[in-house]
Amino acid sequence: MTTGDGAHPDLGTLDLLALDGELTDAERATRDRVRALMDTHVRPHIARWFADAVFPREIVPVLADAGLLGMHLHGYGCAGRSAVEYGLAMAEVEAADSGIRTFVSVQGSLAMSAIAEHGSEAQKQHWLPRMAAGEAIGCFALTEPTAGSDPSAMRTRAVLDGDEWVIDGTKRWIGLASEADVAVVWAKAAGVEDGGERERVRGFLVPTSTPGFRATAIEPKLSLRASVQCDIALDGVRVPADAILPHHPGLRGPFACLDEARFGIAWGAAGAARDCLEVALAYAQEREQFGRPLAAFQLTQAKLVEMALEVSRAQLLALHLGRLKDAGRLEPHQISVGKLSNVRAALDVARTARTILGGNGVTLDHSPMRHALNLESVRTYEGTDEVHTLVLGRHLTGHQAFR
Repeated sequence: MTTGDGAHPDLGTLDLLALDGELTDAERATRDRVRALMDTHVRPHIARWFADAVFPREIVPVLADAGLLGMHLHGYGCAGRSAVEYGLAMAEVEAADSGIRTFVSVQGSLAMSAIAEHGSEAQKQHWLPRMAAGEAIGCFALTEPTAGSDPSAMRTRAVLDGDEWVIDGTKRWIGLASEADVAVVWAKAAGVEDGGERERVRGFLVPTSTPGFRATAIEPKLSLRASVQCDIALDGVRVPADAILPHHPGLRGPFACLDEARFGIAWGAAGAARDCLEVALAYAQEREQFGRPLAAFQLTQAKLVEMALEVSRAQLLALHLGRLKDAGRLEPHQISVGKLSNVRAALDVARTARTILGGNGVTLDHSPMRHALNLESVRTYEGTDEVHTLVLGRHLTGHQAFR
């Protein structure tokens, strides 16, 4: 089984806004390097991985050797690249498949960022070099069966018992948990700063080999099939007192990590949309009906133009967010703009691209329907449309409408 989508159309033709000229030589080199990596290591196999619902562990060292794991972090074996370079890389990875980009995001933007931003020096030294090298895989356990969009309602608890924390609870939709070596588990804990009188959300580093930790893959699913999402059960899990992430207690800890992931999603969705446009354009040029190529028909051209406009807007928005982030001026509500707008646009592009492919578009020989299925998950995780709409509503009106 092949994807049939190996060739890239003239990217200059697709670059309606001449955004390539807004990139530095280093940024273009990063983009092109990751694109070639995906062409070699992912595109020839992704249809089979998706069909068989397999996360390809063999891709982990490839991504690590390319410096993509914790790419935006500095030190500890991480590449320390700019926000724009990281974004361009994520666009290329998700142009190949959202599930593969999800792994890079869970590893780098969630698990590694949590350790880098909230961990002790000893925790950083122990985990980050191994994770950057792909020698250890991490997961980020925040969402619960009854606390998805409202993590403040989490029921997972950590209780200090002598020199150990005892953690009990459940988590759901935790990416890569069954593959992970360490889980960043978020739980409500008391007794840290205030003598046990107040619970606060805290992060804990839990090796997945710890007794009482169990991760079970959620199956079957129709989206992100080349990735793994899990239920986690924590039954009397005991970790040392120093397993707690010492810095930034409260929900601002996990929220900061989620913002890192959402930034990557804005870029990744633009990449998925661009791939759908490329595939649809190439197919329309080659496929003939009524004696001429589909691309010669007005209705097909209208679809291609609408898709190209959506892709251009998504790319422009992602690049603007990247420049703001590199300048230290990116605000959380702006990340919500990127996540909400670009995923919504990518879904529209994927669905339109599928119509150009006709019946052939429902097979795994072409990528748009696979992208559309994957993007349904991307639309939901790291904040649903409703959550990001209310974030922006609060920014515009000053009124909190979540409750």
